[in-house]
Amino acid sequence: MLHTDIPTESELRAIAAVRSVHCITIVLPTGTLSADAERARIELGNHLDAAVAQLEAVGADAADIEGVREGILNLIDDSFFWTYQSQSLVVFATPERVVTYRVPNLLTAEVQVSDRFHLKPLLRAVSFPHAAFVLAASQNAVRLVEVTIDGSADEIELADLPSDSSRIFATRGNNGSARLIGAEGDKVLLGHYARQIDDAIRPVLAAQHVPLIIAAAEPLASILRATSRYDALAPDIIRGNAETMSADELAAAARPILDALYADEVAALAARLTEAIATGSGSADLSDLARAATYGALSTLMVDIDRTVSGFIDEHSGALTLSQDEDAVDYGVVDEIARRALLTGARVVAVRESEMPGGAVAAGIMRFPV
Repeated sequence: MLHTDIPTESELRAIAAVRSVHCITIVLPTGTLSADAERARIELGNHLDAAVAQLEAVGADAADIEGVREGILNLIDDSFFWTYQSQSLVVFATPERVVTYRVPNLLTAEVQVSDRFHLKPLLRAVSFPHAAFVLAASQNAVRLVEVTIDGSADEIELADLPSDSSRIFATRGNNGSARLIGAEGDKVLLGHYARQIDDAIRPVLAAQHVPLIIAAAEPLASILRATSRYDALAPDIIRGNAETMSADELAAAARPILDALYADEVAALAARLTEAIATGSGSADLSDLARAATYGALSTLMVDIDRTVSGFIDEHSGALTLSQDEDAVDYGVVDEIARRALLTGARVVAVRESEMPGGAVAAGIMRFPV
């Protein structure tokens, strides 16, 4: 099982708001096996050495360097922590504290030292959380399963959820309606059953924004889809007999559906960005994006999670200066554009290079021209 701790939106904004003399961001793939974790512990020590070297190169105070070193060494020595890992680890450290996030995305190892944290490693996990609900239903049984980002699958107990369709079909003889006779009558009664199911799960789904995936055979699958009032209903279903599938098997079957769903979402967003750039309401030019982010003019920003461009962005004008150096003074300007966009309420999505419109390192849609 993956052990993840993805930041909430408010936590991410709090991380984005941190400014300190020395902010260290360390990213490393960890894997979930004990051998992988041991390798990652050693690699974290190497990354610590690299961060300390950058701090020493700019004349950082010895006490600050020791604070960073002590905090990360304490993390390295925490055997219990290393027992439970996800695919990658993101470490945020200052001389005063160390904060970690275990994420299910396979990230590229890197060390960033600046006066602000490097956010892009977390943005991918926040952009596409890969969580869902699975509604597994047949005439004989119905379950609502929550699939979490760490890979676990938990059945949710709902008092009003019908155990099966028997009570609905028992009304056939008492109703007297000719519409309830035969195969067509079965479909009508399944519609009543589906409405009961939808009523029962609605309170759970009301505050959620993750996909709902139906696992059912026909014709019930189509009837459930037609009845559902949930606005994040996945277009694909898990086919076959849901009765025989465990919660874990349902979660495994949901993963490719989620992958396809998010791939479609990324492609649609890239198409919107391409159109916005063509019509002048968007840009893939870093200078334009830096100014727009500074003035709160970005409504949507897509960034390449892997590529880093070093430099500076003026705090007030948003003027961009690129740099060939990677030290404790400069920072990743794409990450800084994303940070400023987040803090001014923009939607920020992190993707791979192949998913970026036109191969750009960043692209955005403007709220207003700057």
